Amino acid sequence: ELPDSWADMQEPLLEGMCFTLKYLGMTLVEKPKGEDMAAAAIRRIVATARVGARKFQKVILTVSPRGISLQDADTKEMVENISIYRISYCTTDKLQNKVFAYVAQSQESGALECHAFLSPKKKIAQAVTLTVAQAFQMALDLWEAAHAGR
Repeated sequence: ELPDSWADMQEPLLEGMCFTLKYLGMTLVEKPKGEDMAAAAIRRIVATARVGARKFQKVILTVSPRGISLQDADTKEMVENISIYRISYCTTDKLQNKVFAYVAQSQESGALECHAFLSPKKKIAQAVTLTVAQAFQMALDLWEAAHAGR
């Protein structure tokens, strides 16, 4: 449950805001950002996810100015750590409004990947998107503050 003023809170974001989501999957994309590109990628991921009858991995997605980290909700094992500097786009899908997705450059291949997650409520998907946007701003502010003295 998020407090009404959560959008103004800096402290928890520095530590990392956690969201429990279900990982739907990943698809490669051509462009680093754009609503149409993201919507098409999310459609592909959701369509593929519906075909497979497997249970979705429950993950704890933590957003901080350092980036996004994914941890398996059951085993607490670290799944992935994505630097804020590799993330080029994030969105809540207009049609699948419980779906949060981000585009990041793969550390291994350099390819652009769109990862999609299902949240329990539309509000939570929007909260994740807003939190990532705030993390970008905070990372920029911290970077500028660090470089101001040069």
